[in-house]
Amino acid sequence: MSSKKKELLSTAMKRTSEWIFSQEIPSDVTVHAGGASFSLHKFPLVSKCGYIRKMVSESSDADLSEIKIPNVPGGAEAFELAAKFCYGINFEISTENIAMLRCVAEYLEMTEDYAVGNLVSRTDAYLNEVALKSLAGAVSVLHLSENLLPMAEKVKLVSRCLDAIALAACKESQFSMSGRSDSGNEVVISSIVSQPKPIVDWWAEGLTVLRIDIFQRVLIAMMARGFKQYALGPVLMLYAQKSLRGLEAFGKGRKKIEAQQEHEKRVVLETIVSLLPREKNVLSVSFLSMLLRAAIYLETTVACRLDLEKRMGLQLVQAALDDLLIPSYSFTGDTMFDVDTVQRIMINYLENEVEGNRIGYHADDECGVTLLSDMERVAKLMENYLAEIASDRNLTVSKFIGLAEIIPEQSRVTEDGMYRAIDIYLKAHPALSDMERKKVCSLMDCQKLSREACAHAAQNDRLPVQTVVQVLYYEQQRLRDVMNGNLMGGDSPALPPKVNIFSTDIRPVSDELSSLRRENEDLKIELVKMKMKMKEIERATVVSTTSSPSADKPPLPRKSFINSVSKKLGRINPFVRADGFPLSNTKARTRPSKDRRHSIS
Repeated sequence: MSSKKKELLSTAMKRTSEWIFSQEIPSDVTVHAGGASFSLHKFPLVSKCGYIRKMVSESSDADLSEIKIPNVPGGAEAFELAAKFCYGINFEISTENIAMLRCVAEYLEMTEDYAVGNLVSRTDAYLNEVALKSLAGAVSVLHLSENLLPMAEKVKLVSRCLDAIALAACKESQFSMSGRSDSGNEVVISSIVSQPKPIVDWWAEGLTVLRIDIFQRVLIAMMARGFKQYALGPVLMLYAQKSLRGLEAFGKGRKKIEAQQEHEKRVVLETIVSLLPREKNVLSVSFLSMLLRAAIYLETTVACRLDLEKRMGLQLVQAALDDLLIPSYSFTGDTMFDVDTVQRIMINYLENEVEGNRIGYHADDECGVTLLSDMERVAKLMENYLAEIASDRNLTVSKFIGLAEIIPEQSRVTEDGMYRAIDIYLKAHPALSDMERKKVCSLMDCQKLSREACAHAAQNDRLPVQTVVQVLYYEQQRLRDVMNGNLMGGDSPALPPKVNIFSTDIRPVSDELSSLRRENEDLKIELVKMKMKMKEIERATVVSTTSSPSADKPPLPRKSFINSVSKKLGRINPFVRADGFPLSNTKARTRPSKDRRHSIS
């Protein structure tokens, strides 16, 4: 049939349908569609709907009065609009109804084969000329298409929306970044990280309404169009914050979420993690920590959690203490915080730094200095984390020691942070044995304690006596070096700051020396008091022993505690005597008297 004849026939049918509608002729067919019933007329429907025409022509009943249309895309609302179109009743086509109109037109076969300017061609024209011309319109149509699958896929409505969104997003991104340098990714990435909050383009807000599988397809289409993967970071952050909202992943207790909702959020989280950019410093550590908490809470795959831990390890230098305070969700009365996860994050950081050193850094290079300062910052962070978790009574000695031992000793400028963590742990765990307390205290280097820390440790009853004596020895050794003028800048952070030799003011030097003398005298007094207490304990022990001697054997002489401590101090190496000779050379020299051999006063 020629197009002219089709047009004339369509006009005639339209006039007939309008006449039937205007004359209020009783209906001759009832259509059941989308859970609703419609009393209509066969002629207007058959004139434009190929689906209904086939049902009427193939029916054995000449007077077919009832038609059932199952699984109508868009339901009763979509069929009602299609029926109005058949009757020639005017209604508005918009982005809110275009998706279901296009799908129901395809389902009812309202093509040009049955009428010129039928619903299929009318909806296609609206999509091409209006709806898909703007990014917001394309996103709206795509979002409405989620409930029209698989018909929306069959008519290629989803693919057309994806292509339109990707093209518009790339244009918007190129326009917003036209002022930036495109010489390399590092320039753009550094500009993104330097912002206090990531700049999210206006169109990214609309993508958050999409279902996760459709959202993933949108991002893949954008990257296929040339969208940079590192620029997806802010979009993913926005989507994750909205989709994971309401998830109580910041406290211990029973899960307040249904199984179906938990599964949906788990799928969302695993998909987001798979889409995260591989470039370093694109995402904030706080965002990665939020994802990791949610991953542990939702019990995602091990690969998902390890990926997040590795990402946090690469950027640990940017982390704050709150980012590492990840609650424990074991629900078995374990530790309050997830220590094992933080330990793996720290190991990932150290492995990355070792790999960086293997590439090659010179000590005098700027990169080497930056690397050292970053390591010191991370060490300080881990010391603060140790102090924070040390008060947990369920934290075992092995976990505390294991976490403390992975902090590189050379990165700890002072041992004050480690001493603070140890002191808190000993205070929270008073039932530790002497051996366990010694193991815990062996984590710190007493030579690197500041003066304030030494003064506190000397009077700390929670520390083992050997540790206290060691602290006093090193402090006296340091003061002796200061008094002898052997202070060397940079050897120990516990030493006082270097004096400005260009200053004409001599009074600070004399004040420093006088304060050092006073501290030296105070330490000597403390040592004398300790020796007196030890002698009293030893004398009382000897008296109690001699008061009840054995009838068979005479009492054996008991070793003095001071002698045992002195012998242990004598084995500590390297110690240097005040005359400048190491203790290893004392065999060749004249042995001093026994009373002064191990004196440290």
